[in-house]
Amino acid sequence: MRQMRSGIGTLLAVSLAMAASAPADAQEARQRWEQLCQIRKDKLDLVLPEAMRENDIDMWIVASREGHDDPNAALLGGGYVGDVGLYVFTDRGAGRIERAAMGVGGAAFDQCPLYDIKQSPADLRAFVEQRNPKRIGINIASEIGTADGLSHSLHEKLREVLGPDLSSRLVSAEKLVSDFRGRHTVSEIAAFARAGEYSRTIAERAFSSEVITPGKTTTGDVAWWMMEQLHKEGLGNSFGIPSIYVLGPGPRGPVSGDHIIQRGDLLTMDWGVNYLTAYTDMKRMAYVLKAGENAPPPGVQRAFDKALEIRRMILDVVRPGVTAGDALAAVNRQVAQTPGLALGRYDDPVADPKVSDVVIGSHSVGDLGHGSGPSMADFNPLRMTYTLRPSNFLSIELFLYTPVPEFGGRKIKIPLEDNGVVTQSGLEWAYPPASRILLVK
Repeated sequence: MRQMRSGIGTLLAVSLAMAASAPADAQEARQRWEQLCQIRKDKLDLVLPEAMRENDIDMWIVASREGHDDPNAALLGGGYVGDVGLYVFTDRGAGRIERAAMGVGGAAFDQCPLYDIKQSPADLRAFVEQRNPKRIGINIASEIGTADGLSHSLHEKLREVLGPDLSSRLVSAEKLVSDFRGRHTVSEIAAFARAGEYSRTIAERAFSSEVITPGKTTTGDVAWWMMEQLHKEGLGNSFGIPSIYVLGPGPRGPVSGDHIIQRGDLLTMDWGVNYLTAYTDMKRMAYVLKAGENAPPPGVQRAFDKALEIRRMILDVVRPGVTAGDALAAVNRQVAQTPGLALGRYDDPVADPKVSDVVIGSHSVGDLGHGSGPSMADFNPLRMTYTLRPSNFLSIELFLYTPVPEFGGRKIKIPLEDNGVVTQSGLEWAYPPASRILLVK
C-alpha cells in the first residue's frame, strides 16, 4: 500500500508537469487518442474483472443503437453502430474477462484493439447459450444514470432474442457499473490530474485582471471567456457554461449573466473540465479590490479560513474501507459538536448570527462532474452505501454560511470544492486545491 501511495503521488506530480507543458502542435490529437486507447485497455484488463466478480455477474451485456449510445460505450471503445451494437463481457474463469463486440466497428474502433471476438448481433443467443452464464448484468438502474442506458425497446428486443430461460437470468448491473467507472487505473488518474490542472489554470486566469475590468466586465463575459479557452484547448466541460456569480456585498444577480462586476464584489465560480474520460468539478473565489486595498476585508478572510478548517475535517474522515455515508456521518458529527457551527440547509441559513451553517456534499467525480462511485453526499443515497476504495475520485465540496461584518453582518456563502484521489492514507489532491481568495486589481 505504501508503494501505491508513493506511486500515485509521483504520478500526480508528473501529470501536473505534463499539463503545464501540454504540446500544442499537430501531434496533440494523436497523443490524446493513444492515451484514450491506453485508458480503455487498462480499464478492461485491470478494473472489469474485479468489478464483475465482486458483484457476482458472469456476463455483462451493454447495448447501443445508432443515435442512442449507452453511457459506457465511449469507455468501452466507442465505434460505429449501424443498428444495434453489443459489447459482451464474459467471466470464463481465467484472469481475464472475455470480450466480444457484436455489430460495432469502424476505423477508430479497430485501431485500438480491445475485443477478442467480433460477431453479428444475430449471433447473441447462440453465443450466450454456449457460455451459459448464471447472472447476466444489463444496464437498468434505480439511481445511477450511467448504469441506466438500456432503452425500453432494446430491453424488450434483448429479452426476445435471448428467450425466456436466459432472460430470467438478467439482473441490474448498477453496482457493477459504479465500481467499473468509480475505480481508476494509473492512466485514468493521469488524465484526471491533467483535467484538474486545466480547470484550475483557466479558473484562476478568469478571476484576474487579465479578464476582469471592474465596472465593465460582466459575469457572463467571464463565463464565455472560460468557454473560449476550452474551445482553444479542445476540451469539453462538465456542466455547460460556468456558473459565475456575486456572493456579496450586494444581491447575487443573474448567474453568468449581465451583472457588471464592481470593486468590492466577492465572486465565485462553479465549473468543470472534460479531458479524455476525466471530468472535474471545482470552485474558486475572488475579491475585487477597492482603491487602497491590497487584501480582502478581514471578515471575508476569516470566513474563508473557517471554511478551510471544515475542509480539513472532511479530509480527516476520508479513508478506504468505510462507506461514504459513514464518512459523511462522521464529519457531520464533528461539525455539530464544534462551538459556533451547525449543520444547515443549502442556501437557507438560519437567522442566528452566532451560528455558522455548514453544508457538506462531497460527491463522487471523475467519470462525470457528478460521478458514479461512492459519494459522501445525501443527494446520492445509494452511492452513500458504497464503500470507499483506493483510486476512487472525490470532489471535496462544502458551503459555509457565516456573518461578515463588512457586508452588513449578513451571512455570506463561502463555497469550497476541489478534487482528489482516495489512497490508503486518505485523500490526495489531484492538483493544488484552493488555498486563498484570488484578488482582482
